[in-house]
Formats: sequence, structure tokens, C-alpha cells
Amino acid sequence: MRKFEKVSREVFERDVPSGNYDELILPKRGTKYSAGYDFYSPISFTLIPGERKVIPTGIKVCMEENEFIAIYVRSSLGFKFDIRMCNQVGIIDADYYGNSENEGHIFVCLKNEGEKEVNINKGDRFVQGIFTPYLITDDDCATGNREGGIGSTNRGDDNNG
Repeated sequence: MRKFEKVSREVFERDVPSGNYDELILPKRGTKYSAGYDFYSPISFTLIPGERKVIPTGIKVCMEENEFIAIYVRSSLGFKFDIRMCNQVGIIDADYYGNSENEGHIFVCLKNEGEKEVNINKGDRFVQGIFTPYLITDDDCATGNREGGIGSTNRGDDNNG
């Protein structure tokens, strides 16, 4: 099953103190043939040239075990204003949903690499998510379980990346 949900009111109010939980908009596709589900900003913010900001979405997503959702900046923000995601593409694994630290709350980090200030208003579409299936090798032996949020799969690993 694939389904977008709001994080709990408690997590939202902790992560987005200036937001309004009741005004959250679940991601949706804009047209019949759109690959991406548009995410709507739960807050208004400004990115000045050279600035980066972490934006909570208020959204979590349930998906099949053999897929992830890739999060991309909307192409209009990239083309017109040189807005980039700091990690280029956000990869949200199926086991991020419901994790112990933040319920699977999706955050994005944006950077203004342009020369003009860019304003994103509450309710503006700003990133998009595309569901993607993946394959594993025949000799795959991953057995770990996620216990936390962003970066939690490499905690305790000497090769933090």
C-alpha cells in the first residue's frame, strides 16, 4: 500500500512550531500523467542567495517494502531560481515510516544557489516525490532494523557518509 499521511499533531507542533496542522495539504499529482506527487510547504519562508534551510513537510509516507520515494526540488524552482536540494535527491526508504524518532516525518534541505531572494509561501508546491521500485542482489544479507530518523542507518558505522 502507498499512502501519504500527516505526522501526528504532537510531532508536527514540535517540528513546525510556526505551522498550522489543520492546514496541511497531502501531496498529490497535478495531472493524469505526472510522475511526481507535489509537496506543499506548511510554512512561508525566504531563501536568500547562498542560504540553505531545512524545511519540515509535516508528511510521512507508507509504501511497499521494495520501493522508496525519491524527493526532488520542483523543476521550476531549479530552472528559474537555482534552488537545489542539498543532497540533490532525497531517498526515503520504506522503513523510515513510523520510525522511533519522528514517525517518518519527511524533511528537505534547500539551498539558494541563485542571485535573487526566493520566497516560498505556505501552500506553495516546492518539492515532488516519485515512488521507485528497487532490486537487491541475490546474495543480499541485510538484516538490520531502522531505529531513528535521518542518518540512522549508519550510526555506529566507521564509514559515516
